Amino acid sequence: MYISGSAQGEVPTNNGQGTKENLLAPKILIATTVRWFPTPRLVMALARAGFYVEAVCPRKHPLQKTSVIHKIHSYDGFVPTVSFSDAIAASAPDLVVPGDEYAVQCLRKVYDRAAGDTAEPIRRLIEKSLGPSESFRILASRTAVMQLAREESIRVPRTEVIRNVSDLRRCSEEFLFPFVLKADGTSSGEGVRIVRTIEEAKRGFRTLRAPLSAVRVVKRVLVDQEREFVLPTLLRQGHQVNAQELVDGTDATSMAACWRGDVLARIHFEVVKKQYKNGPASVMRRMELPEMDLAISRVVKRLNLSGFHGFDFLIEKGSGNPFLVEVNPRPTQVGHLTLGAGRDLPAALYAAVANTPVAEAPPITQNDTIALFPQEWVRNPSSMFLRSAYHDIPWEEPELIRAGTRQSRGWGFWSRGRKWATLLLPDRDSNEP
Repeated sequence: MYISGSAQGEVPTNNGQGTKENLLAPKILIATTVRWFPTPRLVMALARAGFYVEAVCPRKHPLQKTSVIHKIHSYDGFVPTVSFSDAIAASAPDLVVPGDEYAVQCLRKVYDRAAGDTAEPIRRLIEKSLGPSESFRILASRTAVMQLAREESIRVPRTEVIRNVSDLRRCSEEFLFPFVLKADGTSSGEGVRIVRTIEEAKRGFRTLRAPLSAVRVVKRVLVDQEREFVLPTLLRQGHQVNAQELVDGTDATSMAACWRGDVLARIHFEVVKKQYKNGPASVMRRMELPEMDLAISRVVKRLNLSGFHGFDFLIEKGSGNPFLVEVNPRPTQVGHLTLGAGRDLPAALYAAVANTPVAEAPPITQNDTIALFPQEWVRNPSSMFLRSAYHDIPWEEPELIRAGTRQSRGWGFWSRGRKWATLLLPDRDSNEP
C-alpha cells in the first residue's frame, strides 16, 4: 500500500492477510470525513470478502492503522467535495462507500456538481453505489422517508417538518408530550432531543436548527481536526428539524447490504447499552423479527437502493411491534460483523459486484450479545458485558487496537464535557450514568 498525495507522503505496506493481492478484484473506495472507529472495522471485513480497498479520509484516521488498505488519498476538510472528486478520479473504483453522514452529503454534492467529460462516469458510479439520484432527496429528509414508509404500509411514528415556532406549537398539540425533535443530516444522537414541555421544545428547536456554535467548531477543528464544519458555520447554514411522535419501546438497529433494489443480507440487533443518552450502541443483542425484514425490503425496493444502509427501529412495549424511525444511507457500526448465512454483508455485496457465488465467512461467535470495541470499554471499563458478551476486539490488527484505546481517551474527555454542558445548557443531552 502507499498513501497518495503530497500532504501525506508515500508509505509502502502489504495487505496484512498473508495472501497474494488480486489486482483484478472489484475496487471499493471508502470516503469518510470523521475519525469513526467502525470504519476501519468495515474495511477489514471488505478486504476479507475480496475487495481491493482504497480510502479518502482525514489525516490520522484509524483507517491508516489497518494493514488492508492499498491506497489512502489526500483529504482536505475545507473542501471535502473536491477531495472526494479527486479521489474518485484517481482511484476509478467499482463502488464508493460513504463512511459517515457528512460523507453522504458530500457525495451527493459531487454528483450534482459533476461536469465535463468525467460527469457521467462519476454520476453512474455514485448511483451504482448508493441508488438512483431520485432517492437522494427522499433519504435526505426524515419526514420524506417516513412518508414513503407509510405508503409502503410500514409501521412508523407520525413525523412532521418544523419550520417555525408556529409549526412547533401545532405539533405539540397534535403529538402530545413527550415527543422527539430530530435534525436532518446529523448522526450519533447529536441531532436528537426528547422534549416534554413547550419551553423544552422551543430550546431544542433553536439548538437543532442553528449551525454549530463557534465553541463546538473550534473543538472539531483543533481536537477532532474536522475542518468541514467551518464553512457551513460561517455561512450560517442550519438543519431542517422534524418532530416525531415518541414510541414507548426499546431501540433496535439493522443494517442491510443492497443491490439494485434487492436485499442481499441483513442483520438485526436490540440495543442493550448506548455510549451516551440518544447515542450509538455499545452493546447489542441479536434478534430476528420478520416484520423488520419486510420493512427493510420494501424501502430498499421502493428506492432501488444499492450499497450499505442502516435502519433504526423502536420495538413497542407490550405489542412488540417494530416502528421504523430512521434510514441511514451509509454503513452503521455493525456492518463488519459476520454472523452466518445471510448475515455477512461484505461477502454478499462482493458476490453481487463480482457476479460470483456468496462465500460467507464462519460466524465470529455463537454468543447473541456483542460488546463493541472500544465503545463499551469507554462507556464503562468495569462493564459486565466485557466478560459475558462477545467482546469484538480486532486482535489481528494490534495497531488499530492501540489507536482505539488512544482515541477513546479523547472520547472520555469530551463525554465528561457533555455532562458539564448539560448542567450549563439544559437543552443538551446528558450521558448515561
